Amino acid sequence: MSATRMPTPFHLSPLARVASGDRLCLFLDVDGTLLEIGPTPQSVSVDEPLRDLLLQVSDALDRAVALVSGRPLASLDDLFGFTSWPAAGLHGGERRDATGRVHLCDVDRGRLEPVRDALRRLVAETPGALLEEKSHGLALHYRAVPEFEWRLRRIVRQCAVPLAPEYHVLDGKCVIEIKPAAASKAQAIRAFLREPPFAGRTPIFIGDDTTDIDSFRAVEGLECAVRVAVVSEESPLLLREYAEIVVGSTGEFLELLRRL
Repeated sequence: MSATRMPTPFHLSPLARVASGDRLCLFLDVDGTLLEIGPTPQSVSVDEPLRDLLLQVSDALDRAVALVSGRPLASLDDLFGFTSWPAAGLHGGERRDATGRVHLCDVDRGRLEPVRDALRRLVAETPGALLEEKSHGLALHYRAVPEFEWRLRRIVRQCAVPLAPEYHVLDGKCVIEIKPAAASKAQAIRAFLREPPFAGRTPIFIGDDTTDIDSFRAVEGLECAVRVAVVSEESPLLLREYAEIVVGSTGEFLELLRRL
């Protein structure tokens, strides 16, 4: 994509070109897209209006709607209450297809244990930092202590060096994460697009962070695919280069979703 290409304002949305006749499928990031980012991953909730909206959209698209998140599947299920929905968790490390079958990334989790212990000590020494321990990875959140950002990022990267190439580091909004290199949101989306009810449909992906750029790349070459960025002051500038539609808040995106 050309670096000079400008995103389309949502009121001139490329959705207009697919709104009549095309069969759509929707891939939704969660934190920062459907939900405002909270102080901790556990501090957010899904209200009934949002849940009802997602159910309406899912019905309208013949269930061709998937959540694509860095959260574990169990966290997504607890949050939304949609235990049978297609979803990808842990940045693609876990994926539940439309039949309910769960696909897991094949990775040696035992290699994480020394790093897990080191990051626990780091968090204990840094009040306000939070370690989110996942089955396939580790995420260190520093939203409450932004003054320690560069120190924490440096240490996490140092800890991840012995894990390469099986694991790599992924940057996000006030978080730095160690995750399997073989897992990505892009790979999860490609897998969904090979399966019903997503196969043969026009994909729309919505995201808000560095962690979503590979998903934009995954759908970029597909005919009529639409990429929507929910931007904030924390969003990387690069995100705008990959988006055709840019909205300024989760509320603005949800209004766009209601129009869809």
